[in-house]
Amino acid sequence: MTTHTEQTSPENCPAEGLLKQLSGKWKPQIFRLALAGPVRFNALLRQLPGSNKQSVAVALKDLEESGLLLKTVIREKPLHIEYVLSERGRELAGIFSTLEGLVEA
Repeated sequence: MTTHTEQTSPENCPAEGLLKQLSGKWKPQIFRLALAGPVRFNALLRQLPGSNKQSVAVALKDLEESGLLLKTVIREKPLHIEYVLSERGRELAGIFSTLEGLVEA
């Protein structure tokens, strides 16, 4: 006898998709900080004890490529780059907060 089990895909389960995109060093912490507003690279290094430039750069690039963060070059003096949640990232913020609440409970 076989049973039919419906496979869960990121399209069917937004939490699963978000978990996959946030797996990796520093990604959940960066996403959480971006929920509060724009983040800058050097500020992230200060806010993430134990982080290093390479790991934060890789995490930012991955979050940007997955469509959760947008990279914006601010052409004011001093020239700098800010990362903000994309529209997709804002849509998933509620799911992130729910998951975070489950872990804290």
